[in-house]
Amino acid sequence: MKNIRYRYCIIALASILIYACSAGTKKTYNISSPGKNVALVFELTASGEPKYSFTSNGKSVIEPSLMGFEFQGIQKMTEGFEVVSTEEKSADETWEQPWGEFKKVRDHHNELVVHLKESKGEERLVDIIFRVFDDGVGFRYEFPKQPHLGKVKISNEITQFTFKSNNDVWWIPVHRENSYYESEYRKTPISKTDTINTPATFETKENLYVAIHEANLTDFASMTLLKTSDKQYKSDLVPWADGVKVYAETPFKTPWRTVVVGKTPGDVATSTIMLNLNEPSKIDDLSWITPSKYIGIWWGMHLEKFTWGQGPKHGATTKNTKEYIDFAAKNNFDGVLVEGWNEGWDGDWTADGKAFSFVKAYPDFNLEEITKYAAIKNVRLIGHHETAGASKHYEGQLEDAFKLYQKMGVNSVKTGYVNKYLDKKEWHDSQYASRHYRKVIETAAKYHIMIDNHEPIKGTGIQRTYPNFMSQEGGRGQEYNAWSVDGGNTPQHLTTLPFTRMLSGPFDYTPGNFNFDYKTPSGARVQTTLANQLALYVIIFSPLQMASDLPENYVDKPEFQFIKDVPCTWSDTKVLDSKIGEYTTIVRKDWDEKNWYLGSITNKEARDLKVTLSFLDKGKEYEAEIYADGAGANYKTNPYPVAISKQKVNNQTVLNIKLAAGGGTAIKFTPIEK
Repeated sequence: MKNIRYRYCIIALASILIYACSAGTKKTYNISSPGKNVALVFELTASGEPKYSFTSNGKSVIEPSLMGFEFQGIQKMTEGFEVVSTEEKSADETWEQPWGEFKKVRDHHNELVVHLKESKGEERLVDIIFRVFDDGVGFRYEFPKQPHLGKVKISNEITQFTFKSNNDVWWIPVHRENSYYESEYRKTPISKTDTINTPATFETKENLYVAIHEANLTDFASMTLLKTSDKQYKSDLVPWADGVKVYAETPFKTPWRTVVVGKTPGDVATSTIMLNLNEPSKIDDLSWITPSKYIGIWWGMHLEKFTWGQGPKHGATTKNTKEYIDFAAKNNFDGVLVEGWNEGWDGDWTADGKAFSFVKAYPDFNLEEITKYAAIKNVRLIGHHETAGASKHYEGQLEDAFKLYQKMGVNSVKTGYVNKYLDKKEWHDSQYASRHYRKVIETAAKYHIMIDNHEPIKGTGIQRTYPNFMSQEGGRGQEYNAWSVDGGNTPQHLTTLPFTRMLSGPFDYTPGNFNFDYKTPSGARVQTTLANQLALYVIIFSPLQMASDLPENYVDKPEFQFIKDVPCTWSDTKVLDSKIGEYTTIVRKDWDEKNWYLGSITNKEARDLKVTLSFLDKGKEYEAEIYADGAGANYKTNPYPVAISKQKVNNQTVLNIKLAAGGGTAIKFTPIEK
């Protein structure tokens, strides 16, 4: 991502950093955000324990909370500290993304670095870095190289997140239901939770929305949140199979712990703190990194029309793939994903991923012929690497596999890890996994290949550093509507995602189903209206965006025009009136900063919304092309009706949006040239 600087400064913050304690002791330090609305306090307790807290506009966000680490075999670093010195900085720069929800991102924060030393014993050192933004705080620990701290085995992170009250939280459990973050979010008081994943989103008694997550997860274990009281969580790092949380050697840094705060759900959803806490792009030439929309030989497997393995219904054949390429070319889609093309899918492929070859195709899939055909049609084949969790086996073929794809002109790969563990023992969100997923991204970059990672480690903004890391699953996606025993994703799930899962980055949800009459053994089905499926292209961001249904279900459907029109990367994003779990309306401006698009969806309740179009440019008239729920639309009984209309609007217009039960509205706003 280009680091275009518009303004940057580093200054001593005499007016920001105030020592609020008795002369000479200097154990309490205050720092405010650039706009003065967020105020953070760092202090040492009487026994030398590090502790932080902060407020937003005078309202408590995090009450005093302890910090520190414990290790195997050596003394913990949680108390007995003194402050050696502090550093203060201020930064204000704007950088550009090659793709995203915003073209330009402003990084405006004040920083406090606290250098701590144990006052007795081995006098070990640790630095705590705080960055305070107007919409929250990020902090990390840095352990410098030092005589009495070399190789360490971290056994526990003490970092606490203490609230003033037993607030409500939207959350999913850790490992209890699955290993891939694929649970429906539930809303309960903190007291009704146990260990939860991040991002976790809270509605506080102070009428604030707060999201706890992390940024720049590099060679470390994921942070989950362990409930320690009805008002408090602490960091609970995901362990290796041997129980160690993190293997490290000084000097090393932890990921950033992030706490985002806002007055509305939209304030939290549009925060760029996570991105700003990652390093600038390590890829100099970004010309090959291109967002795109795609179709794929995928949904047919879930509906049992095709099989992944060989046989009479094998989906990944040369003939089928060419037909999909033809459809993509005719409808201006950039890519065709093909699953099941390579050796290893026969039998129970989930049992042992070591059967997979990532360079040998099945006899009925001619890779060279297909890629040449696709190139003629100006369509790319999207590669697929399912590992069944055999990550070491995959790493052994990684160079050869990416080299083959580069030779064939395949520049996007969907990876998969369908197994509870990696290599039958390690969690997908452990340090072991962190190392593996990063190796894949870095190797892919070497061969100019973009990655869409399924069954991943959670997103923490790494796409800023490696912009070829395009999208992830890491959530309960459309596939659940084909086989889930609970009947599929609820409309409420979709209205919750922008304020929970989407806080961790792009989501390859795979929207766009037009057929609701398919039959599955589980009875699962898409639980939305067709207009809702259209709106999801605006609601759920992914720079690699799929039209998930079978091609024949799009033929002669006027609603398909919206999917063909809607972009998958944006210059600006705004969240309008929204209530988590009930309804949301999001508007985005295309990358060329010309057309706006609106998506609005509701849960199982029908509702009427009034939307003021104040986001449109002043003094311009627009044509609004509206795809709304038609007469009688209902996600359970009649999902198909879509009313398509056009009207002239401007930034003073107030639209009345009528959403059916489980319904939605999608709108394209095009400036009218005079």
